[in-house]
Amino acid sequence: MKIALIAHDNKKEDLIRFVTAYKDIFEPHELYATGTTGQKIINEVSLPIHRFNSGPLGGDQEIGALIARNEMDMVIFFRDPLTAQPHEPDVSALIRLSDVYNVPLATNMGTAEVLVLGLKNGYMAWRDIIDDEGEPSGK
Repeated sequence: MKIALIAHDNKKEDLIRFVTAYKDIFEPHELYATGTTGQKIINEVSLPIHRFNSGPLGGDQEIGALIARNEMDMVIFFRDPLTAQPHEPDVSALIRLSDVYNVPLATNMGTAEVLVLGLKNGYMAWRDIIDDEGEPSGK
């Protein structure tokens, strides 16, 4: 599975703790992240990460492009709902694309835990049978 990890500045430490707690679940998967978040995960959790630009510099849009091409299976985005974000339109677009292409998205730790434990227990296998159009392939 390809998993995107994103966190606003005030939520980066929460995401680091979360990824550390579930490192064994994340390890066998391809991980992607926006710039600073990805570097922090590399430094503090020692997991390989495909890094994009930081969110305000287009990283959210780069991940959104992967979603639109059906090349991302899950997004964990620890958002800070109490702080205005200069790139809020990009954040909204990423969330919209996740909905359009049926990509599971967690925007907080509670939902992220449900997704990660579902991943561990094989509940994400339906992503393996989605075709390039984002539709079930009938396999």
